[in-house]
Amino acid sequence: MSEIPYKFSLSPWWPRWLECDDKMKLSIILPTYNEAQVVGRVVADIRRRYPDSNEVEVLVIDDGSSDNTGEAADAVGARVIRHPYNKGNGAAIKTGIRAARGEILVMMDADGQHDPADIERLVAPIGEYDMVVGARGKGSQQWHRQLANSVYNAFAAYLTGFVIQDLTSGFRAVRRKLALQFCYLLPNTFSYPTTLTMAIIKAGYSLKYIEIQTSPRVGKSKINLVVDGLRFFVVMAKIATIFSPLKVFLPLGLLVFFPGAFYAIYRLAIGQRWTIPIVISVSVGAVILSLGLISEQIALLRMQHIDLESNEG
Repeated sequence: MSEIPYKFSLSPWWPRWLECDDKMKLSIILPTYNEAQVVGRVVADIRRRYPDSNEVEVLVIDDGSSDNTGEAADAVGARVIRHPYNKGNGAAIKTGIRAARGEILVMMDADGQHDPADIERLVAPIGEYDMVVGARGKGSQQWHRQLANSVYNAFAAYLTGFVIQDLTSGFRAVRRKLALQFCYLLPNTFSYPTTLTMAIIKAGYSLKYIEIQTSPRVGKSKINLVVDGLRFFVVMAKIATIFSPLKVFLPLGLLVFFPGAFYAIYRLAIGQRWTIPIVISVSVGAVILSLGLISEQIALLRMQHIDLESNEG
């Protein structure tokens, strides 16, 4: 990545490649849905820390709220974009990514869980790293959510080959150019952090985790542990098939192929013919393995296309 010429330093933690005065430097994106009781306080806290609206914008995406969420955010200096109806947390993030003007994007919750003081800790490593994620420390989550997150982290680590500290954290900083590159992959649901994290890693970009502490959210959580939990696994499998298909197809194909193959060898050894279940097991297993190899080649071509777009940009 080429370094942008700089004219002054905004602060000691500001990435040097953004030290220029002709572009907005930072966009802080807050997806919201019926957060009127807290969004004003969150935006006001951010604005106290970053008062210059020419360098830092606070972008609130009102995802079809039925209360005055948008008005509360607008009153304290946020730039508000409203969805005509509720599309989902991921859809709000995608709207924010496309509408943002900053070179760096910070995504955070508007429910009071994330501390705006941590923003500069996330932004500081950008340049050396492509994305920085706030990993929730012990005590920041209820035990059942922490347990579920540990399972997600372990599964994602297997699929990506990278140690995942907090797969579902919604507090992260990323270069806008990179976020736009993967925006089309993000689902409209709460599982967008899962998709973005795995896409960044599998595409060969760099990721850093920084430990944070979160506060109890204001209001009731909109995440359904069972429904959204199952959706997370589906999304992870989907991303794995996009970026590393053999991680999915190889174990599945071998699981189907080997029982039939071993039993076929045994029956031949004792002079008996193959049975229909043996033929089905071997055939289906071979088809799954073949699909995995073909999908892997398609994924490599996709990676080459992404790299080409990145270099051209």
